[in-house]
Amino acid sequence: MNATATIAPAGRSGGAGGPGAGGAVGAGGSRAVGPQYMRALERANKVRLARADLKRKVAAGETGVADVVLQCPWEAESMTVADLLMSQRRWGVSRCRKFLAQIPMSETKTVGTMTDRQRRTLASMLTVRPAQARSTMERQEGAMAFSR
Repeated sequence: MNATATIAPAGRSGGAGGPGAGGAVGAGGSRAVGPQYMRALERANKVRLARADLKRKVAAGETGVADVVLQCPWEAESMTVADLLMSQRRWGVSRCRKFLAQIPMSETKTVGTMTDRQRRTLASMLTVRPAQARSTMERQEGAMAFSR
């Protein structure tokens, strides 16, 4: 069997919405402008800029990490917990790892996939003073050991 395939030049298509049509029909029924990869780049740029703004606000102390974790804005949904924690002043890789070791949570966990319980635990750990944090963790570890 000898089959040959032809590729239509960019911008031309055999029918509306076919390959090379320049876009897909969106949920609102209107045609999206530009090729898919350009829309993806535009979206990625939007997310990148919004995250940079969020990190600046966290670093300046205008926004607390606990608030971001609890509210989970759209720009932080796919952001890793470690990336969010390290956007604070004086927080680096070592401090972040030590902090997350207290809670059974991976550094690569994204903010959007956290459970409500994980959100509340992380937020409470970030808002209490260090001496209280140790006693809180000891109580939580004891409770977790008891519940197993």
